Amino acid sequence: MNLPAHKKMLSAAAAASVLLMTAACGSSESDGDSTSTSSTPSSPAPTTDAPADTAETPDAGNEEAGYADGSYEAEGTYVNPGGQSTVKVDLTLSGGKISDVTVTPEATDPKSKQFQTKFAGGVAKEVVGKSLDDLDVQKVAGSSLTSKGFNEAIESIKGEAGV
Repeated sequence: MNLPAHKKMLSAAAAASVLLMTAACGSSESDGDSTSTSSTPSSPAPTTDAPADTAETPDAGNEEAGYADGSYEAEGTYVNPGGQSTVKVDLTLSGGKISDVTVTPEATDPKSKQFQTKFAGGVAKEVVGKSLDDLDVQKVAGSSLTSKGFNEAIESIKGEAGV
């Protein structure tokens, strides 16, 4: 039951696609975090026709080993009705997953700062426990534009944390 290398790679790609699709669907629901987290571990089950080490390697190896554990900091900018705003993101990776995140509002426009503050208060519920590759934050606590700056900062962190 030893599969050729190209079939193992196709199985791995299929499993990764299922995980990414599941994560993308789950992250759009603000109250569905626990649902998306519990559906992720069950996704690889259908790929267990292959040897056990092949089924687990794509999930653990590609997502968790792709970034070095540690603390990272980045800023992201975005445009809103109040002008251009910046948001600072401090993030800690542990075991390939986000273990802590702090968003610091840096907007100068009072309305923008208000939205950033709401976003900062709710973003941890959306991202802690996920890998960097699973993130696609769209709207948190009613703030949809702040996520653009947050996602830009995450892209910077991915570059810095990449191994």
